[in-house]
Amino acid sequence: MTKKKIGPSDIEAVARLARLGLSAEEKEKFGRQLNDVLLYMEKLDGLPLEGVEPLSHVLPLQNVMRDDTPRPGLEQKQALANAPEKRDGFFKVPPVIE
Repeated sequence: MTKKKIGPSDIEAVARLARLGLSAEEKEKFGRQLNDVLLYMEKLDGLPLEGVEPLSHVLPLQNVMRDDTPRPGLEQKQALANAPEKRDGFFKVPPVIE
């Protein structure tokens, strides 16, 4: 098994992309951790997977959803009942564009 190596320049590039300021100790620590991940991926590459179907989850999952049936909504007065501020039948909110 070949040992893939992530160097300090790779760690610095990823940190720069993620806008992280890393100390020298953190760069060393994360470099070791990423190299361990790569070594594990190499082990997985060696598994015999002929005939194994690809899957997205280990367990069979199925969404449980209720029927989408229309129901009456709130009246305007009910919707505005707990609003801290309202004006002319609408919620009053602070401006977001100056």
